[in-house]
Amino acid sequence: MKHDGMVLVDSHCHVSPSWYEPVESLLYQMERNDVAQAILIQMMGQEHNDYLLDCLRRFPGTFAAVVIVDVDRPDAPGVLERLAEQGASGVRLRPGTRSPGGDPLAIWRAAAGLGLSVSCLGTSDELGSDAFARLIEAVPGLPIVIEHLGSVSAPDLDSRQQAARLKVFELARFPNVYIKIPGLGEFCTRAKPAADPFPFTRPVPPLLERAYDAFGPRRMMWGSDYPPVSSREGYANALRFPMAALAEKSEDERRLIFGEVAGTVFPIR
Repeated sequence: MKHDGMVLVDSHCHVSPSWYEPVESLLYQMERNDVAQAILIQMMGQEHNDYLLDCLRRFPGTFAAVVIVDVDRPDAPGVLERLAEQGASGVRLRPGTRSPGGDPLAIWRAAAGLGLSVSCLGTSDELGSDAFARLIEAVPGLPIVIEHLGSVSAPDLDSRQQAARLKVFELARFPNVYIKIPGLGEFCTRAKPAADPFPFTRPVPPLLERAYDAFGPRRMMWGSDYPPVSSREGYANALRFPMAALAEKSEDERRLIFGEVAGTVFPIR
């Protein structure tokens, strides 16, 4: 699958030898879909990052790693510093993550001081909370990337959930906040029986356009959520449908959204 010379970067992939799939399975999907590089996001609950860092060594210039640390450890900032020295480009945190001791934002400040970025997972209510907005204000130099289009990989089921997600988009008022846009399967309802070639019920919620209006192309990045995406529309469609939805944007804007922003926020070495 070719994409007009764009260098595609997938900002949200999981790999593991013991859960989901090994990195070779991701590389197969990337090659098949002309995706040049990817950001490896550590799975929640996994604080051993050796496999991700080994992927960086085995495939130089292909991956960046976003690690997880045990933030309850008093030495968590030091652990993060060592991971950065080994090549990590970011750390995965939740909106409510706080450090023990005198500075509850110690791990966030450590990330900023190390030149890392944060990939942030949370519910719409957590991400849209006043407490999270105050945290963002406290670390203005830290790039914070909202995962899963401001929710948790599922369609909004009612007007309250819709409003909560749109409140997350208001975080665009902070210039250090970015957002990941996923495949349509994360926020659209699957058609039953499945339609071919478009497997979702219409109308499609206009969330990609709303995200574009809020953040603009310089603070958006596409991410497949591989391999969980395989139980939704699949890797190729998770790329194809968002690209089609944003086809009217300029070539320069699409280069940013589907590659350049992710590669800048999470440097690939």
